[in-house]
Amino acid sequence: VSNTGWKSYSSKSTSAIRWYGGIRLIRVIWVFIHLFLWTPILATIGMILSLFIPGGKPIAWVAKIWSKVILFISGVPYSVEGLEKLDPDKQYVFVSNHESAFDILLVLACLPYRLVFISKIELRKIPFLGWAMVLGKHIFVKRKNHKAALASMETARESLKKYPRSIVIFPEGTRSLDGHMKPFKKGGIILGIKSNLPLVPMGICGTFDVIKKGAFSIQPKPIHLIVGQPIDTSVYDYNDRNQVTEILRNEIVNLKSSWTVE
Repeated sequence: VSNTGWKSYSSKSTSAIRWYGGIRLIRVIWVFIHLFLWTPILATIGMILSLFIPGGKPIAWVAKIWSKVILFISGVPYSVEGLEKLDPDKQYVFVSNHESAFDILLVLACLPYRLVFISKIELRKIPFLGWAMVLGKHIFVKRKNHKAALASMETARESLKKYPRSIVIFPEGTRSLDGHMKPFKKGGIILGIKSNLPLVPMGICGTFDVIKKGAFSIQPKPIHLIVGQPIDTSVYDYNDRNQVTEILRNEIVNLKSSWTVE
């Protein structure tokens, strides 16, 4: 290849990379504009409705709308399988791997339940989002304070009796940096055992390829939620927490490995 030809090829490649990078940047900015637009609007609607409808139900309604709006704006197709394994009238503790910020959007959009999350206490301070989460009866924990975290779990158990709802937990504690699952923490799983609620393993697939932790780029790739078979906690107690945690983690690994992009 001549030097002139190589320079021409190199110039075209550089231009293509810049063009592609520009498209990605525009997509991220577009998504963030809508995120900052729709979050306060829908949160405010939910908070106003909560004045007339107690128990956090309006927040759950608008959260589902919010998740579907952001997924649509992002151009990310999503799907779910395994819902037939669930009873629409039951409460569950949904247990899943955590790969991306889009995990929350996927779960909210796919599961036909009133959902709350076990979240870090810092989220309470975020305007609109934090306020709505408080009214929605979400559960906040201080991750670095073990005693406070345990106390939060006990408070959550009582709250579940007063305001029946299903909980979503990400027992890894934070998003994966490399797409591989980390060891599971047991707090949320113990909550399920003590509350005598079925624990449902779920495999979240594809979200790591959409947006990685710390990345400023969104890829419009398909994401998928696989719901596993509920685990009856009535046959377990606190002393079985390690066994139950291992069962859940192994099942989530199997669910994830069963997904293939069509």
